[in-house]
Amino acid sequence: MEQITQIKAALTKAGRVSSDYDLNPDVIPVEQGIKSPAAVLIALMERDGLLSVILTKRAQHLRHHPGQIAFPGGKVESDDASAEAASLREAYEEIGLPPENVEIFGGLPEHLTVTGFTVQPILGFVHRPFTPVLDEGEVEEIIYAPLSHLIDPTKYSVQRRQFRGTYRKYYTVPYGPHYIWGATARMTLGLAERISG
Repeated sequence: MEQITQIKAALTKAGRVSSDYDLNPDVIPVEQGIKSPAAVLIALMERDGLLSVILTKRAQHLRHHPGQIAFPGGKVESDDASAEAASLREAYEEIGLPPENVEIFGGLPEHLTVTGFTVQPILGFVHRPFTPVLDEGEVEEIIYAPLSHLIDPTKYSVQRRQFRGTYRKYYTVPYGPHYIWGATARMTLGLAERISG
């Protein structure tokens, strides 16, 4: 598919680390010095003739980021061989995606979150359909967003909300009833910029 070719070409381009502070240079990170490694899997999958990105809606009862749209992923644990391995492990634990069903293309530059995580986005292609098995403790719903939507820079906007006593700006890329924002939107925008740039 042409989009796969675009993705692979985009991953060869030089890029810069992104941050939740890109739009908020005057905000001082509360967790200065805390940089916990994490990884997410930007999993591409062909559905109904379209290339889609697998996203999750986080469970409402979670303490951190309840109900937010995210990629499968989490902390890089001490027994993970790499960020890539962590992303595949987390995707299997959260949505039942078998690691052997994913062809890894490579990674985007890291993203530093306001909560002190250094997130490595890993891109991969899901070769065969699979039956999702959701970890109900973490995931409420699985969402398939068309790649064409997420890599269109015109679909993005900047909004703001109050956070820790001050207003903070962030990127958004709504899709249907789903409000994709924050780090997830910033990482997909980074991919969109690399493809269009």
